[in-house]
Amino acid sequence: MSRFGPLPDLARLSDAEKDELILRLWRLVGGEDPANAPAAGGGEAAAGGAAGAAGVAGAGGRFTATGAARPARGLFDRLGADSGRRARTPVAATGRLGRGLGLWRSKAAIATVLLVGAAFAVDAGVGWWQARVLEAQRRAELQLENAAFGGLYVELVRVEYEPDGRSYRLTVTMQNTGDGPLYVMLSPMRVFEQSGLVWQEVPSRPADGQGAGVVALTGGREYQAVFEPNVDDWAELIPGYMHIRVESDMLISQRAEPTDDIVERKNLFYVYLKPHGADDEDIKRRSNYKSTPPVFIPMPPH
Repeated sequence: MSRFGPLPDLARLSDAEKDELILRLWRLVGGEDPANAPAAGGGEAAAGGAAGAAGVAGAGGRFTATGAARPARGLFDRLGADSGRRARTPVAATGRLGRGLGLWRSKAAIATVLLVGAAFAVDAGVGWWQARVLEAQRRAELQLENAAFGGLYVELVRVEYEPDGRSYRLTVTMQNTGDGPLYVMLSPMRVFEQSGLVWQEVPSRPADGQGAGVVALTGGREYQAVFEPNVDDWAELIPGYMHIRVESDMLISQRAEPTDDIVERKNLFYVYLKPHGADDEDIKRRSNYKSTPPVFIPMPPH
């Protein structure tokens, strides 16, 4: 209020002079110079309006009343019009992002942005390449598994007595039904005989010197083993027959010199085996066989 001196005596002011004083104070609070503000009356003041434009005065003040002022509009209308005029006045932008700091003129900033962008590009490229490699590996694994399990047929075809009166010779066939060759590494077959609820391993060996090794399989092939079921208290699930389990493990690949492209396959065979010197008539009587009981009866995996 120092710009206007001391306040006038409000009791001596007319209603129009009070309205003019309030309007000037309103403009001062809004940061506007009341002396430069346009006339609030908007050209509507009649005779005596010069005194209202010059100001109002009180005792000892800068405002002097030289005539009666007639307001053209009510106080609230004039205040609303003044507020709307200020709201419509555009505010000048004082600055923009990065202006004054010279951000985009900085070589270091530009280099940083380029490096970050290059890092993201390299990361995206590496991720794409890794995804392609993993997808190719997955397809190769699926192809090998399909060839090893779906394209390779393995079956135990027969079990025969050995002349020593104690051992048996079993024969397993392999058949490659796929287009390309399969490289099969055979492990020695293992044979187990059931005693009670337990499987006991019995002596076994490759027949005729057949040992473990890699076989290039393009069609069919047989391999054999000789074993001796020597368990005395063997389980008799079928009258007169021993219960035998045969395990044949294989490592299979589609390449002669594989690295990690190898599939392991375990083949299980179950048979009922007639002991050497068994009484065929007793077995026929107990099992209702009409002909001579066979040496072995194959069973599905269980």
